[in-house]
Amino acid sequence: MNKSRICYFFVFLSTIFFGILSRKISFIPLWSGDFLYAVMIYFLVRVFFPSKKFFFIILLSLFICYCIEFLQLYQGEWMVDLRKTLFGRYVLGQGFLWSDILAYTFGIAFALITEKSFLNITKHESRFRIKQQE
Repeated sequence: MNKSRICYFFVFLSTIFFGILSRKISFIPLWSGDFLYAVMIYFLVRVFFPSKKFFFIILLSLFICYCIEFLQLYQGEWMVDLRKTLFGRYVLGQGFLWSDILAYTFGIAFALITEKSFLNITKHESRFRIKQQE
């Protein structure tokens, strides 16, 4: 279980890097940052719950992403000031967009498909190693 947490954490950090990079390169579509944000949230949830079922991870990840997006509708003075900081800008975002909800949904679906594909590959490799040892 520790090994999987380390792998999930590495993917989480890599996704942050690519997400920030996506905001710095002008020809990358703006929605890709939100897509990667959802991927990042998915793998962060996996860091804390590495053995939970996929359904739980999907629901919790979507819940977190959607809550953060809908929180952008709140324009209290303290929240606006917080969003002006680097942390607030990257974590809380700037304004509500329905397209962000769509990007989050596709990002989490992509993360799930990627994880399931990777798990299938590693399962097949383990079976192959076991057969070789016999």
